Amino acid sequence: MVSREAGVTVGAAAELVGVTVRTLHHWDEIGLASPSVRTTAGYRQYTEADLQRLHRIVAYREAGLGLDAVREVLDDATAEIGATLREQRAQLAERIHDLQQLDDRLERMIQAHERGILLSDEAQSETFGAEWDARRSRGARAVWGDSPQWAQFAERSASRTREQWQALSAAMTALQRDLGDALDRCVIPGSPEANALVERHREIFSNFFPLTRQMQVCLGRMFESDPGFATYYDGIRAGLASWFRQIIDESARAHGIDPDTATWR
Repeated sequence: MVSREAGVTVGAAAELVGVTVRTLHHWDEIGLASPSVRTTAGYRQYTEADLQRLHRIVAYREAGLGLDAVREVLDDATAEIGATLREQRAQLAERIHDLQQLDDRLERMIQAHERGILLSDEAQSETFGAEWDARRSRGARAVWGDSPQWAQFAERSASRTREQWQALSAAMTALQRDLGDALDRCVIPGSPEANALVERHREIFSNFFPLTRQMQVCLGRMFESDPGFATYYDGIRAGLASWFRQIIDESARAHGIDPDTATWR
């Protein structure tokens, strides 16, 4: 033990209690813990009592108390230390809860970037219909994973509930039904009704990532040329894949976009 009379230097005190010299200087400046004695050479030193106070400060700081709370605990004879610590524990519980929620959100974000749709294969089939191929959904990352649109899709997917997916699926199903009905009625590409259907498609699809008109033109090409998409749309109505591409192209022209030169941007 260090004697009260001899005391120790600030450097030795810092080493004994496990803090930095800068920390002790700060505590001295704010009057929280100051060295009590001065040597004949004028150097200030910490006595045994000073060191005990420093150890108490460190203990309460490690428990998470702020400096003002530590001062109150050490200097206010009326302070209820147990109550202060219980309050600190309650605050810590809130922080733990918040951190757990943050961890859960990070985990969902990671899973969304890796998987896209955060539903089991069975839940996807129940949500999107028996013809939905969850394997194709998982494979989308291999094609689009490096694009900004995949990142935007994942960011939105991470917070999307099953009920919200169901609502989007219902909206897309209703649109596809109306597209088929419009084709049956020989709605002309470029007409107000056809353009309204194109706008509905762009609005619904923008729930996944912002879909520009040029991007929509590129999707229209894919709907017609990709065997999987073409088979799907033509399964709704014969010729729907090509007609869908046509109404998208005519809507784009009405907005000053040349479908033949449109790019994914």
